[in-house]
Amino acid sequence: MTEWEKLQAGLVYNDFDPDLFQRRVVAKKLFRQYNKTADDEIALRHDLMQKLFKHVGRDVWIEPDFRCEFGKNITIEDNVYINFGCVILDCAEVSIGANSLLGPNIGIYAVNHALDAEDRCQGACHGKPVHIGRRVWLGGDVKILEGVTIGDDTVIGAGSIVTKDIPSGVIAVGNPCRVVRQLTDADKTGYSKS
Repeated sequence: MTEWEKLQAGLVYNDFDPDLFQRRVVAKKLFRQYNKTADDEIALRHDLMQKLFKHVGRDVWIEPDFRCEFGKNITIEDNVYINFGCVILDCAEVSIGANSLLGPNIGIYAVNHALDAEDRCQGACHGKPVHIGRRVWLGGDVKILEGVTIGDDTVIGAGSIVTKDIPSGVIAVGNPCRVVRQLTDADKTGYSKS
């Protein structure tokens, strides 16, 4: 089994593997090209996203400076906005649901190094998927750790560090991030004409 196959299977893999290094090189070339594009180069941006990601939907807008580790484990559904400075370490599957908004300086880390120092020095890593639901809003500087699922329609407050699953339809904040309350009809502004 190759190190890439181990990574894909969620097993411990060697982070120093030459094949993984080359896969990172490919991703870096693509996201660096993307980050140099102008706002009106929409077709070029979409083409680069299609090459970089496992799947990218319609009307996805990613502000520079975007960075990721491999890209090929990232799925982004339709109508997603990702603000400046997003970093996604996609050593496992990362999915972002439709109509989601990600604030500036978001970090999504689907990877963790071994806790044992000797294993860590030898390159031992493992990843767990991160799933962000539909119509989610992540405030600025939110960090999401490996294995986390955030439910649909949820708001994560700025600066939060999400270490465990967060259900649908709630506001959650803090370090570690915790549910503050359910979203209710009282949160509606009347702006949407449903």
